[in-house]
Amino acid sequence: MATPRIVVVGAGIGGLSAALRLAAAGLDVTVVERAATPGGKARHVLAGGLPVDGGPTVFTMRWVFEELLAEAGFDLARELALQPLEVLARHAWDGGGELDLFTDTERSAEAIARLSGAAEAQRFREFCLRSQKVYDSLERTFMAAPRPSLPGLITRAGLKGLPGLLATSPFVSMWSALGEHFKDPRLQQLFGRYATYCGSSPWLSPSTLMLVAHAEKLGVWSVADGMHGLARTLARLAEAKGATFRYGRAMTRIDMDGGRPCGVFLAGGERLPADIVVYNGDVAALTLGMAGDRLRNAVPPQPAHRRSLSAVTWCLAARTQGYPLARHTVFFSKAYRGEFDDIFTHRRLPAAPTVYVCAQDRDDSGAPPAGGVERLLCLANAPAVGDEQDFSAAELADYEARAFGVMERCGLQVERKAEASVVTTPAGFERLFPATGGALYGPASHGWRSSFTRPRSRSRVPGLYLAGGSVHPGPGVPMVALSGRLAAAAVLEDLKAGQ
Repeated sequence: MATPRIVVVGAGIGGLSAALRLAAAGLDVTVVERAATPGGKARHVLAGGLPVDGGPTVFTMRWVFEELLAEAGFDLARELALQPLEVLARHAWDGGGELDLFTDTERSAEAIARLSGAAEAQRFREFCLRSQKVYDSLERTFMAAPRPSLPGLITRAGLKGLPGLLATSPFVSMWSALGEHFKDPRLQQLFGRYATYCGSSPWLSPSTLMLVAHAEKLGVWSVADGMHGLARTLARLAEAKGATFRYGRAMTRIDMDGGRPCGVFLAGGERLPADIVVYNGDVAALTLGMAGDRLRNAVPPQPAHRRSLSAVTWCLAARTQGYPLARHTVFFSKAYRGEFDDIFTHRRLPAAPTVYVCAQDRDDSGAPPAGGVERLLCLANAPAVGDEQDFSAAELADYEARAFGVMERCGLQVERKAEASVVTTPAGFERLFPATGGALYGPASHGWRSSFTRPRSRSRVPGLYLAGGSVHPGPGVPMVALSGRLAAAAVLEDLKAGQ
């Protein structure tokens, strides 16, 4: 029997993970990518001639990548230069106060005691125990499970795991659960921010997302060449196993024969024959016919009102003064709930944005690079309306003034220059990732059902498999890598069964 020909559409982290696993299994794998380099959202943006990470910046859940590479015969420690960070993130509030969180629980508790008192520090310890229970209950039974459902989750957990599942409190909002632990609104704000890792509102998302807090506490690493370096490494290893990459070649349509994929058409008219297709784009593009009319029903409808957060980002090569940045720093606004009401209810740029800054050249020492000019990604949340409108120059200038104003009131001055600054809006993200409106995390994780309604690895079309942040287990670099592993596992399972 001839070796099945597999085409992976999209060289994001999910597609790269699937390609690596499938190529390592000896299959004929071709990856097509519309951009000139791998990575998808894990992309480099040139600002002032310097490559700045313009997408995800946090490397967590190292075990996902250790297992992925081990399955392909590689050792993560040998292939990727990772540096552990003791400071998870630094936090500052527009209304006063600052706090560092550490991988060490007691160091964090001591910092919280200085900010909010001993009682809050004890509540933090209790919160850590709860977030660990949530993480432990869901790591293998949900995140790494191919076909999660609530009954299946209970079955896999068994009687011994049932108390842990009950501790996840899936029917309670994250904000309500945080109110059970913290009295200081600044701490509620800080830990509520973990909902935004899934592009969601802490008022609308389930308390299960507190597992992100434990995932970070298990370790955060910096990648030597940024998160784009992770993508390049996965592509290099997949090539070493025989995968072929076609960059700068956008997919225009998936060819069908007898209800199955039989090829992929590329821009310019070239057709690649395929027995199997792994689609690593947002699944909303399928429902809109962007892969061909016959695939509109390959997944359930993806309504625009369920989209996750988008953002306005500023990739900079700049000098800073004043507030001492860590590698990851968050500047909180005074009106946190208003930020999410503006985005999800009114679908407008927030009046008072919270701003995340990744100082890519800094480590735990916090020292800026020699010469003073450093690479910065500054991100403020925005509604995913990029397919409906583009914000005017005046609106963007006003939003920039508000975002950088939050940082300035906390003591940070950023000496930015237009020629060393690249701004990306929801409309820009829509152009990069069509059918999303600029949403960066697929559908929002709002309500307890959201985790069970994401499409799985197998689409409704035999021979078409799915990977990426819009499918199970969800957004975030390790989750997306898991989606690629799950897609590859489904392909291998079906091939073994002769499907």
